[in-house]
Amino acid sequence: MKKIRILLVDDHRLVRAGIRALLEQMSDVSVVAEASNGREALELLQTHGPDILLIDIAMPELNGLDATERAIAKHPGIKVIILSMHSNEEYVLQALRVGASGYLLKDSATGELELAIKAVSRGESFLSSNVSKHIINHYLDRTKGHPGPWNQLTSRQREILQMIAEGKTTKEIAFFLNISAKTVESHRAQVMERLDIHDVPGLVRYALQKGIIQPN
Repeated sequence: MKKIRILLVDDHRLVRAGIRALLEQMSDVSVVAEASNGREALELLQTHGPDILLIDIAMPELNGLDATERAIAKHPGIKVIILSMHSNEEYVLQALRVGASGYLLKDSATGELELAIKAVSRGESFLSSNVSKHIINHYLDRTKGHPGPWNQLTSRQREILQMIAEGKTTKEIAFFLNISAKTVESHRAQVMERLDIHDVPGLVRYALQKGIIQPN
């Protein structure tokens, strides 16, 4: 039987080691590579062509949600399971909006991890048992046709927002993304306008609230 090939992405080495140990106990699963952030994961997707991307949300450089959106855009056949510590509807909704097939809480039982992988590999969706489908459906109905400020940001703007919140300067962001400082400043101004937040501390608080960065 062909094994389900998985790319495991988490910025904590010990967490990755623990999850990998669980995955390797499954006879029909193979971990083909590991990554510590979303940007590295996108590079490894090209090299290894996994069936499933098992990815954390809050990671440096490129968070799991934006990485998921880009991965699915470039590799439409890839299935994504989001790993998260958060069970509230806002995080789950964000994951569903970017195209994730599964949402798994990090404190889930080992059996749920295996169920999630098998369900997603069959083309089904999977939510952790502690995540209420009723709440998510209700939330989707309430917000349908009324996208919030976060969803009005482009992928590039969210990427720059994350880097600003991580403390990178305009010059550092420009160098890292290979764009001009003027372009970075333009994106930052648009982010502030769309979020109605007009200082960097406010952007940091917003990024923390959205879970794209973690408190030190």
